[in-house]
Amino acid sequence: MPRVLETFAKLGLIPTRWHSDLGGRRRDELTIDLQVQGLTDAQRDHAAAVMRSMVSVTSVLVSEKRFS
Repeated sequence: MPRVLETFAKLGLIPTRWHSDLGGRRRDELTIDLQVQGLTDAQRDHAAAVMRSMVSVTSVLVSEKRFS
């Protein structure tokens, strides 16, 4: 978790929502769901690439939340 948070701290951003679960398909699997406001497309893509390069990370999913 600290390495994931560091990714956003280096961009000067703090996640507005963070939820993590230990378990999943394997007992030692950590799932993190977070939201960050104010990311540009470039920052989002960079953060995702950094997290994908971390040892033991198996998947990074990115989505955009839009308001009407």
